[in-house]
Amino acid sequence: VQLQASGGGLVQPGGSLRLSCAASGSIFSINRMGWYRQGPGTQRDLVARITRGGIMNYADSVKGRFTISRDNAKNTVSLQMNSLRPEDTAVYFCNAAIIIEDGLGLRREYDYWGEGTLVTVSS
Repeated sequence: VQLQASGGGLVQPGGSLRLSCAASGSIFSINRMGWYRQGPGTQRDLVARITRGGIMNYADSVKGRFTISRDNAKNTVSLQMNSLRPEDTAVYFCNAAIIIEDGLGLRREYDYWGEGTLVTVSS
């Protein structure tokens, strides 16, 4: 199982970017999916997450500017980022709680991370 993120880059303040992440491999189902970010010299913090049923949570700093969405059929999660600010500059990481079924039919949830994608907001 792996998570592949894409969509980072350089954008001017006030601009928009869309991050996407696709989960692949022997997946039974996926519970929560989300995005975290880690700026220079800071810890990795939650940006937004969404449950399988569509319940969303956002960090206060991105409410009203970022929108998370997912496609359960495609095992993907996206983050639409609008009105970007320099303080949004960070490496963004995709995260997912993935249920794997083994050969005996037992199902267990594992936490997976994608490789980070850099978002730079600068003029």
